[in-house]
Amino acid sequence: MAEYGEWNRKGASLSDNTAKKEYKVDQEFIIKGIEAGKLEYRDGSVWGNPYIKVLRRQLEEYITSELGPEYLAKARGKIELKKIKKEIAEIEQQLNVLSIRKAGLVAKKAKLEEIMATPADGKPPKKLKLNLKAPKNII
Repeated sequence: MAEYGEWNRKGASLSDNTAKKEYKVDQEFIIKGIEAGKLEYRDGSVWGNPYIKVLRRQLEEYITSELGPEYLAKARGKIELKKIKKEIAEIEQQLNVLSIRKAGLVAKKAKLEEIMATPADGKPPKKLKLNLKAPKNII
C-alpha cells in the first residue's frame, strides 16, 4: 500500500516507459506485477498516448523479488552514473563560461593598468577625485 502523499513526491513514481529505460523491464513485466497485486498503478495519458504510472519503491521491490538484488543494484548503478555524468557536463559548461568571463576581466584590468601607468615624463599620474556626494538640488 502506498504511503500518504507518495504519489505526489518528486521521483517517487515513474511511467512504464521510464521503467523500460531505467530498469530495462518491459511493459508485460509491469502488468504481471499489477495483476499479481504487487504494484499499484495509475493510468495517464499525454497527447492521447496512454501510459501506466507505478511507484518506484514498489517496482524496485518487485524487481528484487523477481529478478534478484544484483539486477536492481546494476540498474541503480547505471542510473547514478548517468546522473553524475550529466552533473559533470553541466559543471564543465559553467567552468567554460566563467573562464571566458575571467579572461575578459583580466584583459580589461591590463588595459586599465596600461592607461594608469606612469607617463613618459616620469611624473606620477594625478589621482582621480571622485565626487560621491549627491547634488544639493535633488529633493
